[in-house]
Amino acid sequence: MSAYQALYRKYRPQTFDDVSGQLAVTQTLKTQIVSGKLSHAYLVTGSRGTGKTSCAKILAKAVNCLHPDNGNPCNQCEACRAIDAGSCMDVLEIDAASNNGVDNVRDLRDDAVYSPSQVRKRVYIVDEVHMLSLSAFNALLKIIEEPPEHLLFILATTELHKVPATILSRCQRFSFRRISQEDIAARLQYVAYQENIDLDEGAARVLARLADGAMRDGLSLLDQCASATTGELTAEKVYDCLGIAGEQKCGALLSFCADRDTGKALSLFHELYSQGKDLGALLDELESLLRDLLILKTAPASGVAMLSGVAPDSETAELANRLSTGELVRMMQTVQDTL
Repeated sequence: MSAYQALYRKYRPQTFDDVSGQLAVTQTLKTQIVSGKLSHAYLVTGSRGTGKTSCAKILAKAVNCLHPDNGNPCNQCEACRAIDAGSCMDVLEIDAASNNGVDNVRDLRDDAVYSPSQVRKRVYIVDEVHMLSLSAFNALLKIIEEPPEHLLFILATTELHKVPATILSRCQRFSFRRISQEDIAARLQYVAYQENIDLDEGAARVLARLADGAMRDGLSLLDQCASATTGELTAEKVYDCLGIAGEQKCGALLSFCADRDTGKALSLFHELYSQGKDLGALLDELESLLRDLLILKTAPASGVAMLSGVAPDSETAELANRLSTGELVRMMQTVQDTL
């Protein structure tokens, strides 16, 4: 019996076309590969779970693929299979968080001058590159400035402001945006279908909202909820599994606050507390709902696209009308202070 593989690993994109929500980046990289106008160093930046490392690995395969398909790697040739299996000694993924010293970079620099033995280009993927020390960055600078023809650097970071300007100016920079809830929900539905998980559309939207722009987080949450429940995975089951109150309960709590009904508000809070709901997550949900209500209050038509949740229903719109802008701001401030 084979070991279980987490969904975010099993469904990691294998070609540029598989990458969700980063069309500008993937199209540019495909065009560069087809035209042969590749840079010697790339810097990919963006928040977690948006596809930076996945694209770096796909790029490493694409530049070495024996039978590329319109800029995508074929994933069938000897080079692609070796890179996927991690057995290609010429494609190295380095974690800068644990190899951040100047000696580590000097060793890398000494090895980099040798021609690749298995594939066309030697590729170094340096993850979390902002963790390198200043002296390590200086050691890296020379070889990034004048690399051998066979060498390609792909630097990945979540904290661009920590990367020195001298490094930035020598790399082609690609910014990965947060993935939209629609794209995450669509991908979750696809994965659920492939894995025979009965995923309700409402549950997919909830998971996409909780993922907060990160596909990896969405797949991890789906993995967690699917393994903890049986039958159809609904929004309510997601809330129960993750120990969160959900939009309806948060809406009811705010409705009691709007009515100045302290007794009912405390009663509902006690009920949620007794059920083991995570209070930090409850406050996060309240803050998110208050923000959405404030947007609906100030921009009822154009602000819908900026909402953190799904499209507002009649109850949400009514709640926005019952609370003044000043009250919403005060309540947000109180929730933030409590957090």
